[in-house]
Amino acid sequence: MAISGIFGAMLFSMIKAAFLQNLKPAIALQSFAVAIVLCYYLVPATLPAFMFFADLKAQYGIHYAMVSTAIFGGLLPFTYLFFSGKIERQPIAQLLFYLVIWAWLGACVDTLYRFQGELFGHGTDIGTLAKKVAVDQFIYSAFYAAPFVALMFLWKEQGFSYKRWRGALNKQIFTLNIPANIASNWLVWIPAVTAIYSMPPALQIPLFNVVLCFYVLLLAVLNKEKSA
Repeated sequence: MAISGIFGAMLFSMIKAAFLQNLKPAIALQSFAVAIVLCYYLVPATLPAFMFFADLKAQYGIHYAMVSTAIFGGLLPFTYLFFSGKIERQPIAQLLFYLVIWAWLGACVDTLYRFQGELFGHGTDIGTLAKKVAVDQFIYSAFYAAPFVALMFLWKEQGFSYKRWRGALNKQIFTLNIPANIASNWLVWIPAVTAIYSMPPALQIPLFNVVLCFYVLLLAVLNKEKSA
């Protein structure tokens, strides 16, 4: 078999495995996100809770996004992993890692959402949602967020050693692992961000935070291996 054929078969196999691994979390997460959106639009009794978070976001802007994402994407999953015995080494370093990484990504996502709102408006029609989802998933996520997270978590897995991290970088990381990760992320996040962009601007980051936390916790529950 030609090298290109072998490479294609390996990439397909990795993508298939990633899809199967993420299938259950994806279905649960997407159902959860849709339920929240439906509650906002169809259940008036839930509006005070939504308005509480919308007011916080409106008041503190990008700083709210950084703190809330650090909590929902970093602190809460770390707490679960730590007390379930999945974190055995460098707990303080790992906690700081989770907080800093997710605070930074919170700022990035908030900037993306605001930029898309200015570029495409805040409508919830199919055309506007399709444009926002395409930019989010096929540009921001594919070329920045997913590769960045993969490389940062590889650094964590190497004990935060730059030397070991450099040694672990190889062609397979960039040609197989990251592309497979990006493709599997689409299964999870294309429907999820569609739900997120269906919400008013002040509620997009709060919904992103809840969905992110739920997703990370689901993966942690399904992952039986110890964290490095």
